Amino acid sequence: MLTLASDPRNIVQVEQLVEQLASRYHLKQETHDSLLISLTEAVSNAIIHGNKQDRSKTVCIRYAQITDGLAIRVSDQGHGFNYDSLPDPTSPERICECGGRGVFLMHQLCDGMRYTNGGSTVEMQFRL
Repeated sequence: MLTLASDPRNIVQVEQLVEQLASRYHLKQETHDSLLISLTEAVSNAIIHGNKQDRSKTVCIRYAQITDGLAIRVSDQGHGFNYDSLPDPTSPERICECGGRGVFLMHQLCDGMRYTNGGSTVEMQFRL
């Protein structure tokens, strides 16, 4: 488990965690890269959007080996969000906009993903 204060500068600690997980679980390069991008995005969203960069709030990262892979859970102390109403970042009217692609990328890179706790927790699975 890793707990971070909601300061964007703490996102760098995600890379260190991914390196530890890569070594411990002998991750293939593709899985390593997908995990790094997805986890960085999840933590960034939790700090910036979930906790509104309130340094008194934390983001908690938990991980566990599951039957055929690795499960990662990122939780913030925010109010969550309606993940079913996110606009499609690939639609023609949004294709040139900056931002708004993180959740889309996470869905593409994870082998399984779901939101719980009203959107304040994301659970991601990666096959090993």
